[in-house]
Amino acid sequence: MKKFIIKSIAYVVLILLILEGLVRILHLYDEDPPRFIDEAGVEKRIPGNEGISVTGNRIQNHARFHINKFGYNSFREFIPTDTDKEIALIGDSFIQGFHIDYTNSIGKKIEDQLPQYKVFEFGYAGYDLADQLYLIHAYDSIFKAIDDVIIYVHYPDDLYRDDYEPNQDRVNMLNSPLFKIRDEIKLLSYASAIGLVDPIKEAILSIRSSGHTEVHDEISDSEKIASYLRNIESLFTKFPPPAQKTAFLIDGEHCAPEIVSLLKSKGYPVIDYSGAFAQSEKPVTLIYDQHWNENGRKIIARCISEYINSKKSD
Repeated sequence: MKKFIIKSIAYVVLILLILEGLVRILHLYDEDPPRFIDEAGVEKRIPGNEGISVTGNRIQNHARFHINKFGYNSFREFIPTDTDKEIALIGDSFIQGFHIDYTNSIGKKIEDQLPQYKVFEFGYAGYDLADQLYLIHAYDSIFKAIDDVIIYVHYPDDLYRDDYEPNQDRVNMLNSPLFKIRDEIKLLSYASAIGLVDPIKEAILSIRSSGHTEVHDEISDSEKIASYLRNIESLFTKFPPPAQKTAFLIDGEHCAPEIVSLLKSKGYPVIDYSGAFAQSEKPVTLIYDQHWNENGRKIIARCISEYINSKKSD
C-alpha cells in the first residue's frame, strides 16, 4: 500500500511536470505585465515589460504587448511637442489593446489614416471615467501639448464613481505572493485563465464572506441613470476635460441617451460608433468575449479618423 501511494504521488508529479512543459512550449498561458501606482497617483503598468497576451481557452487570441516608458501598451513613446499633431486615446482594456499586436493597435490604424498625426494610447484594463479624467488632470502639462483627446466610455461600467481614488487594494492583490506564484507556475496560470480553479476561488470567497450579509437595494433604471449623471457632473467639476479638444467615444445603441445629451450639452462632441458597427457585415467582437476584434478596431479607427477630419474641415 505504501509503495502504491508513493508511485501514485510520483506519477501525479510527473504528469503535472509534463503538462507544465506543454503549457510553456505551446505558450498557452497569459502574461500580465505588473502594475503600480506612480508618484502622481496614476495606476498603470511598470515600464519596459514585453510579452504575449493569450486569451481564449485554445489560444484563440495571441498578441504581443510592449509597455512604453510612460507605462502603457503602445508602439511609440509619449513625447508631445508644439509642432507635431497628436491625439490622446484614453480608455480601459478596449483601448489597452492586449487582444491585438501592439504594432497593429487602434492608434496605429488611426495613424495609417491620418499620417500627419501621432496617437498616444493611454489604455489600461480597469480604467473608468474617474481614472481617465484624473489622468488628464495629473499630467496636465503633457495634455496641454496634445491637440485632440478621445475618451472611451464603456456604459455603464465607467460611471459608478463620482471621485477618484487610486485602487491600491487591486495593485497590492495583483502583486501579492499568491498571484506571483500563479504567474510563475504556467499550468496554474492557464488553469486559472480557462476557469478550472473557479470553484476554489468561489469557495475561498464564500468563506471570507460568511457571516456577512449584503443587502442590494433594487433601484429603477431611471434612478441608476440619475446616479450616473450626478457622477459625471461631480467628476467634471473636479477634473474638467480640456475644452475645445476633448470628444467622447461611445456606443450610442447601448448607452442611455441622457448620458449622451449631458455630454453634448457641455459642449463635448460624441463619436457614436454604434451605427458603423450595425452596418458591418462581419462580426465586430471576439467570439469568446465582447472586446473588439480586428474588424471592430478598424471601424473604431475609421470613426475617430473621420471625426478628426471633420474638425479640420470646420
